Amino acid sequence: MKKILIIEDNADVRENLAEILELSNYQTITAENGKIGVDKALRELPDLILCDVMMPELDGFGVLHILGRNHKTADIPFVFLTAKSEKEDFRRGMSLGADDYIVKPFDDEQLMQTIEARLRKSERLRAASVAASGSLDSFINEARANEMLQTLSTDRESRHFRKKDVVFKEGEMPRWLYFVESGQVKIFKTSEDGRELIVKIAKAGDFLGYLALLKNDYYPESASSLDDAVIRLIPKDDFQTLVTGNRDVASSFLKMLASHVAEREQQLLDLAYNSVRRRAATALIYLYNQGNREIHLLREDLAALAGTAKETLIRTLTDFKNENLIEIKEGVIFITQIEKLRNMPN
Repeated sequence: MKKILIIEDNADVRENLAEILELSNYQTITAENGKIGVDKALRELPDLILCDVMMPELDGFGVLHILGRNHKTADIPFVFLTAKSEKEDFRRGMSLGADDYIVKPFDDEQLMQTIEARLRKSERLRAASVAASGSLDSFINEARANEMLQTLSTDRESRHFRKKDVVFKEGEMPRWLYFVESGQVKIFKTSEDGRELIVKIAKAGDFLGYLALLKNDYYPESASSLDDAVIRLIPKDDFQTLVTGNRDVASSFLKMLASHVAEREQQLLDLAYNSVRRRAATALIYLYNQGNREIHLLREDLAALAGTAKETLIRTLTDFKNENLIEIKEGVIFITQIEKLRNMPN
């Protein structure tokens, strides 16, 4: 059954669309604004997206821009729903990569014809891509890349980092590509007044510092260990030789880079538009999805991940505990209601 995401701020229109599509044997997911729509698109990976243009929080153009920059969602057919039919809107939408427009009010037949046509085209393009590249070739190339990445990280100098040890600092020139063998490492930026914003928590199997190496520029962020960690150091020259000489490895790092950009854009949106409760819930979900069923993170680090003050974060965690969303035992956080955290209102 094909899955369709409906992003529409008008509840009547949203419910009407969902009913029509479900009667036509489509599975539907709904979102009442653009920010929630982006979250659900990244989590659910629908087969097609219907999205209103004029919405609060984040408009349809912003939704398309973000999803178009993420390799996981870039190829999902995207159809705008709009009550406006000015040519400027059509041109802007198409320039961003929209597949089609439906002008409201629309009839059921027009809606279904557009959806079916876009799904058929998507299937043809996917089949043509597989036929052109060869699914076996694609698998072999991916395997080669993985094998080369493994050789890149083996037989290298390993260093042990204790909790809070610095791995690299923002503004330094890179000398190494780092591979996390064990433990967790926080990647963070520091404001002029010394406050931290954690942008990523790297775990075993992750590479660090590749952005600065690819750009041949200073580290844009700092890194330090969250707990005892073992990190392998790969010389800069070895990394650059492999990337420039192996197309599959270069492709793997480009995918990492695309994911990096998408994550930063989403984080900026969360900081700009989400409430403290929603940001705290998002931070807990992020750690949970990393495999942390018991969250031992220091409160100042959790606050830096949520983009808020430590005192505010502690008050919010207390609220979550009182609402039975989490449990806290001896400072360790246990998530008990993950779905309620995921659906936390703004």
